[in-house]
Amino acid sequence: MSVVKSAVRVLRVFELLAKHPDGLTVKEISRDLSFPQSSTFNLVGTLFHEGYLQQDALKRYRLGPKLIEIGSAAIDCVDISAQGIPFLKQLMDGVQETVFMAVLSEDQLVYIAKIDNNRSIRTTAQPGSRKPLYCTGLGKTFLAFLPVEKRNRLLDEIEFVRFTEQTIMDKKTLVDQLKQFSNQGYAIDDEENEEGLFCLAAPVFGADGEIKAAISTAGPKERMLTRKSMITEQLLYTAGKITESIGGYVN
Repeated sequence: MSVVKSAVRVLRVFELLAKHPDGLTVKEISRDLSFPQSSTFNLVGTLFHEGYLQQDALKRYRLGPKLIEIGSAAIDCVDISAQGIPFLKQLMDGVQETVFMAVLSEDQLVYIAKIDNNRSIRTTAQPGSRKPLYCTGLGKTFLAFLPVEKRNRLLDEIEFVRFTEQTIMDKKTLVDQLKQFSNQGYAIDDEENEEGLFCLAAPVFGADGEIKAAISTAGPKERMLTRKSMITEQLLYTAGKITESIGGYVN
């Protein structure tokens, strides 16, 4: 893996300013990190413009408000994952299929946990990987249970790309599905992202009553369909227990 020098410099600026809550000037940042002053000026200016840094009257820079939002989201992910893992393991033992947990990151799905079964199907989904919302069970769970305004914004931004013959390629079909999923309490991915893979997914709600994560079970379509009722029951039970464990409730 190659290291991106500019990305490393951004991280070093954040780490330095975290140790100086009163802020530092561009000159001081440049000196402490041994960065050229001209490139440091451009780097800091960009971070300030994007809201990751803030500036006071003395031209000193401190960590900005956007980092609070990102940090809070990271804490939520860690908490939900830590609380959810024991329940996910129980779910995997019960259904004998691969189990996932994911969160929403802007307009994509990010996997934060995966519990494999000894007969797990091969899949590209791994912790840290990202996937679209419209063609995954986890993603469609978010679209089905997010507040209306946020859901509509995400729907308007979707650029449909075909992954399999089953991939939904238009907004109307997707919206019709989401209404059904919202009513029944769980979402389905029927070979829409990967050939042969059938997925059932359910929402996890936070203390504000809004969806914070989604969990799923996935396996070969034929095997999943023969046990769909049992798997769905255990999936919904597990989602409810994780919701309860993080102090959440269904709005």
